[in-house]
Amino acid sequence: MNLQDIYLISPEIGIAIVAAFVIIIDLFVSNKKVLPVVALVTLLIPLFLTIQLHLDTDIGSKTGFSGTFQVDDFAIFFKYLILGSTAIVILSSTQYARRFGGHQGEYYALILFSAAGMMLLASSMELITLYIALELTALPSAALAAFIRQRKSAEAGIKFLVLSAVSSAVLLYGMVLVYGLTGSSHLNEIASSITNNGLGSSPALLFGIVLITAGFGFKISAVPFQMWAPDVYEGAPTPVTGFLSVASKAAGFAIILRVFYTSFGLDNANIDWANMMAVLSAISMSVGNLIAIRQNNIKRMLAYSTVAQAGYLMVGLAAITALPGGDDNAGPIGVLFYLAGYAMTNLAAFSVVIAVSNKTNNDSINSFSGLARKSPLLAGAMALAMISLIGIPPTVGFMAKIYLFSAAMDTGLEWLAIVGVINSVISAYYYLRVVKVMFLSSPKENEKDSETSYGVGAVSAAVIAMAGTFLFGIYPEPILRIAHTAIDSLIG
Repeated sequence: MNLQDIYLISPEIGIAIVAAFVIIIDLFVSNKKVLPVVALVTLLIPLFLTIQLHLDTDIGSKTGFSGTFQVDDFAIFFKYLILGSTAIVILSSTQYARRFGGHQGEYYALILFSAAGMMLLASSMELITLYIALELTALPSAALAAFIRQRKSAEAGIKFLVLSAVSSAVLLYGMVLVYGLTGSSHLNEIASSITNNGLGSSPALLFGIVLITAGFGFKISAVPFQMWAPDVYEGAPTPVTGFLSVASKAAGFAIILRVFYTSFGLDNANIDWANMMAVLSAISMSVGNLIAIRQNNIKRMLAYSTVAQAGYLMVGLAAITALPGGDDNAGPIGVLFYLAGYAMTNLAAFSVVIAVSNKTNNDSINSFSGLARKSPLLAGAMALAMISLIGIPPTVGFMAKIYLFSAAMDTGLEWLAIVGVINSVISAYYYLRVVKVMFLSSPKENEKDSETSYGVGAVSAAVIAMAGTFLFGIYPEPILRIAHTAIDSLIG
């Protein structure tokens, strides 16, 4: 290890130092309100270091730690996305975190440590590094899920920990098979060994890839690996649920794209691979949307919504074999654009859920009754988020679905695009149900609440995320340009 290696991993070191600093501050201050302020202000340190790396990698990518860690535009994209998501979650937690009493410092530190693991994932170029980063992401998340000392929260933490351990074991076994066949754990060397030794059709290699896919499937909560999501989302503290739904999913797709493009030639994959991903995509979006219809708990509804959203994102993974005249990278670019739009949209929704559930101590959809009269700003943010999740203009969700479905059409997957459109129509039922309750139902309380009574932090987070959802729905070019550059650096 040298100074160059430390410089390349400086954002991850920075966010780990921020987490440690929050814990130290927690020991010396009695007013816990300063902790989210300290966390948000000091997050500027890893953000500054990420920006510095971005400026330095404009001419190409840089590799450190003997080729196990790489900083390129692809990794930078996800570092920005994870840092932004983490900041919004911390901001929205300011009032909710009072439930944790004297453990607020540990709460913010665990979020930051998990974010450090996610950022490390995006740059991992070696299987052992990747696995360590996954565990650094998963273990703090399991602790966060069980952070409220209640039965449901403890159950959520245990389920997440056990199922995460099982998926990690499956993933590790797949990695062992790949290592045994190729003789290397470095992603680039795995690709070279597969090509040079003609292992592309090896049954053992294909089995290893299937196991790796299954392990990653748990991280993105895709069918049939979604069984943990509803219970964990319902039992975990609401800010943690929002964090898992956005940052964890982004990190999962980051490593899927990194591993499969770099090691297994996703860009040159045959039509069988594309069809397999397409089938999983169609099943995920269909199962998620159909089960979400019957949910009365807003967190369980959004849990099944994330399963459906994973299905939409997998459309981009299926669209990997472009027809003549098509854009070879349209699918993966669409995945990155959709992830960014989904992060803004879901964080807006969960910021509102955090504000309402913290005030009413109720997670049912009926707890949103008459929200438009009590807090027009929160109701507007939630309505825009629901519209964006459906894919209705003028929102970033609409533009993201247009881009992904267009990629599917360009790659001969017209049927998948049709399934996606049908599922978007189905999802309108349960998304618009929330809007109906907010605007057409009478509030349960007679008094008129002020915006600030829902928590300044949660309201501010909802407004920021809502602004991004709307503005990038009108003008998506900046995100598309960054996504295009990121995918070019991954493939190039």
